[in-house]
Amino acid sequence: MRLSIKAPAKINLALDVLFKRSDGYHEVNMVMTTIDLADRLDFTLLEEDVIQVESSSGVIPIDKRNLAYQAARLLKERYDVKKGCKIEISKKIPVAAGLAGGSTDCAATLRGLNKLWQLGLSLDELAQLGSEIGSDVAFCVYGGTAIATGRGEKIKRIPAPPPAWVILAKPTVGVSTADIYRQLNLEMCEHPNIPAMVKAIEEHNYIHMCKQLGNTLEDVTLQLYPNVAKIKEKMKRLGADGVLMSGSGPTVFGLTRYDNKMKRIVNGLRGFCSQVYAVRLLGENKVD
Repeated sequence: MRLSIKAPAKINLALDVLFKRSDGYHEVNMVMTTIDLADRLDFTLLEEDVIQVESSSGVIPIDKRNLAYQAARLLKERYDVKKGCKIEISKKIPVAAGLAGGSTDCAATLRGLNKLWQLGLSLDELAQLGSEIGSDVAFCVYGGTAIATGRGEKIKRIPAPPPAWVILAKPTVGVSTADIYRQLNLEMCEHPNIPAMVKAIEEHNYIHMCKQLGNTLEDVTLQLYPNVAKIKEKMKRLGADGVLMSGSGPTVFGLTRYDNKMKRIVNGLRGFCSQVYAVRLLGENKVD
């Protein structure tokens, strides 16, 4: 038996950090949505009790450090699964980019192996399992658009945002999320208006949505990595309606509704940035 699962990337339309919790994590309030940039995971049932991971990328690990591997091992141990699997990851999402590439692969593995091993678990149960592995995994299990609170694992689904092009630009630098959080001063940074963002999305108001884009982590990353700040300014000058860094970075995204403007932004960024993508907002709550 063999099946394929799509694992879409996410962007943060708004990301607010509220305080540091007693468990060491930070309390967050985020609006996240999926985009049409995705990895593909192929799962093959093995009679032997093993987990095999292969990847088209030479960058990510394929051993127990891989989040897809961890998801498979968690399911096996929690539900006493005696059969095995081969997981082939075709990478399209840039690594260490703030786009939840590892988390979405983990979520796809939970969904895929739930079918392959016929476990019969609900999405809510899979999301709960995923939150044991990573903060963004629960959102990625559901996909679509949602408000994420707690450390990111508490998910409230909301309608899809207005349709738009998303131009993504990732510089060559890699950013450590832990380092960014360590240097975050919550008294000095800006906090986005999450209720206003949610209202704009619910009212399908594209202009207001662009105005409410915000990320508490952005100032820290921009100060540490000036090239990220340059990309953001370049996108603004090229005419994007709204520009923001996703997650802890370093990927910056810009929004536009028009094909000709999308092409102008993409062409303006090529040669200035190593990885540039133009994709659509997905935002619907659809999973495999």
